[in-house]
Amino acid sequence: MKSLISFLALVMLTTSGCVNDAAVKPADDAKQQHARHHSAEAKGVCADTKALPSNQCAETISAAFDGKGVLWITWASNDHVYVQSSNDKGLSFTAPVMVNPVAEKIEAKGEYRPKIKPDAKGNIYLSWTLKLEGRHSGHIRFSRSTDGGRHFSAPVTVNDNLDVISHRFDSMAIGKNGEIFIAWLDARDVEEAKKAGKQFEGSSLYYSWSDDGGQHFYPNKRIATHTCQCCRLDTAIAPDNTPVITWRHVFEGGIRDHALIKFNDWNTPGDTHRLGQDNWKIDACPHHGPGLSISDSGIYHAVWFSGSPTNPGLFYAYSTDAGRHFSTPVNFGKEGAGHPHVLALGSQVRVVWQEFDGTHNVIKLIKSIDDGKSWSKPEVIAQTAQSGDQPFLVSDGQKIYLSWKTQQQDYQLKPIE
Repeated sequence: MKSLISFLALVMLTTSGCVNDAAVKPADDAKQQHARHHSAEAKGVCADTKALPSNQCAETISAAFDGKGVLWITWASNDHVYVQSSNDKGLSFTAPVMVNPVAEKIEAKGEYRPKIKPDAKGNIYLSWTLKLEGRHSGHIRFSRSTDGGRHFSAPVTVNDNLDVISHRFDSMAIGKNGEIFIAWLDARDVEEAKKAGKQFEGSSLYYSWSDDGGQHFYPNKRIATHTCQCCRLDTAIAPDNTPVITWRHVFEGGIRDHALIKFNDWNTPGDTHRLGQDNWKIDACPHHGPGLSISDSGIYHAVWFSGSPTNPGLFYAYSTDAGRHFSTPVNFGKEGAGHPHVLALGSQVRVVWQEFDGTHNVIKLIKSIDDGKSWSKPEVIAQTAQSGDQPFLVSDGQKIYLSWKTQQQDYQLKPIE
């Protein structure tokens, strides 16, 4: 329980329901913070302000394969978003292409990061959170490339409420017909409640979408109220080509467990379903969001973190009825574990997560070959004595790969057999 106690101490419960981002590193327990401190200073090319941009200097990297097997990555450095591609599964990359020629503060650490998604026609879409001057404030930004990543459109703001308040933690998914779905955590309902002299627990979940390749976005619509303010979202597209989104919710009594909604259509969010019954009561932000993957057969695979005193750790569950019910959760990671990610490819399912073993930041893996009904024993697939980004899984449709970045080192793409 020592890691759990350390984590809860670091969370620093506040009456506002959100931690001070400057005081607590997202996803870090005390040992992981020690590892970050050990290698926090910029060195070499990353300390040279005149050097050409390099993904070695990025804290976070997001990756995705397009339909032709080309790997695309995005990252931020010195107030600019960059994109690169690789035709040889990450062995070499094209020169970085700058997305935003006008510099702007970009959230790119921990559970924040720019996102990249290609569509079936070869267009490349990006979203990120622009950091504003107000505490925890931001805008959701979007840009696209229609010429294979050589040029990108001028960034636009997706949230139509332009107050200097929280619009953060963007998540993006691309539909089978090129629809672009972007959701985020939004504080506009919180501010309205304040004006009316009312209490409003948590934040709200809003979204917008485009059916013309990102040239225009529909007006913002609310998906849910009373969401946790500081945890990543995850979205996926169901086999019937509708969005599915999962997030950490604030349930009655201050319980911060997870919820899921499948859309009835692109304009209509469906019913809210609860994902897990951890009953973690906490008046703070855990900085641990869930992961979601949907197989072609329609099975939902979900992973998440809970700090519940009675049942802490990392969990996996699956649903065969579009998220209305989930299997009994499997507790696969306990002390010092965090930030799980899941990916399904046919009946193959892979889960990765991050741990600290006292010396190294370690990435662990479990595998299932039967749609999540049974699992292999955990194995270490990567490690570093330096600080590392959170692990993610990507697929080219044939294989699943670990996507990972360690501090001031090259990006890693590792096939998982």
